[in-house]
Amino acid sequence: MDRNSLPIEGVEHPDHRVEFQLSPGDIEAVRFGVSPGHELAHAVRVLLRPAQHPLQWGWLRAVRERLPRESFGLLAAVIGDDGYMPDFLTSAPHWDMTPDAELEALRAAELEPMRVDFGKMVLRSTGARQRALRDMQAQPAKARSMIADAWSEVWDAALAPVWPQLERLLRADIAVRSRTIATSGIAGMADGLHPNVSWGAGAVRVRLRKHSEQVDCHGSGLVLVPSVMSSWGCMVLTEPPAQPTLFYPARGVTAGWARDPAEIAEALGALLGPARAGILLDAGVARTTSQVAQDAGLAASTASHHLTVLRDAGLIGSERQGNRMLHLRTPLGEAMIGAVL
Repeated sequence: MDRNSLPIEGVEHPDHRVEFQLSPGDIEAVRFGVSPGHELAHAVRVLLRPAQHPLQWGWLRAVRERLPRESFGLLAAVIGDDGYMPDFLTSAPHWDMTPDAELEALRAAELEPMRVDFGKMVLRSTGARQRALRDMQAQPAKARSMIADAWSEVWDAALAPVWPQLERLLRADIAVRSRTIATSGIAGMADGLHPNVSWGAGAVRVRLRKHSEQVDCHGSGLVLVPSVMSSWGCMVLTEPPAQPTLFYPARGVTAGWARDPAEIAEALGALLGPARAGILLDAGVARTTSQVAQDAGLAASTASHHLTVLRDAGLIGSERQGNRMLHLRTPLGEAMIGAVL
């Protein structure tokens, strides 16, 4: 993964860029994804270099004391505080990617590519970290198991408590970008991703710190992945067999993004009323009217009334599947929750 091109403030090289060349088929295949593994890997880097990430300080204060030290130390050795990041830590980002699916993919990662990744990191490290990475390269199956266990423990301590807030920010960003495509086209959306990203002549260009490359997407399209934890710049994934991927900072990330869920519900409740705020917050997964009523502790008729109000306001969409009516947040609903966060 060409994440050795991670930018650091003020030191980007104006001549380094990755250019994703898109055919008409690629343009049709541009899609968005979510990557829990990417968020965790960069959470580790935030913890290693907190001074560089002021937008994460609220989260840092809450998480530091509950980190499992041994597991965090192992991930820190694998990930490092900057530069190249191994491919096997993240699977292909998808819209419905979950932390459990990410962990399952890590436990099943192929050993030979892992060995290659360890070799790359050995060349980029020194001292005790280099020795630890050499040991992992020599025993990739054992290393894979240890890293997966550490991933699970650090996730539970560091990101699981705030994943609902973090995921809402990611999906709110995707909702806004998708709406921009509808109104301004892919070029308009790409130009607004980040100051280092531009679109022109059938290509998406990303200015980076250390790496230059031309990538022919060969009809596979391009995956666009917002990130909360890597909110300082863009990263790319270009090495086959992975699909070309661009990670970019999610919009709306502020120092207060990791707010307590109760505070978020209270803020939305002041605007919509507590019942409708609760229904909207839980509407990230499609549910029937009876499920909404049960989750909210309301009569079915009352839940139906609230859903009608939210639907009329454009915050929830309803779609019939067979004899069931399913309700799900719209892009506008995602954007509203993102704004509250």
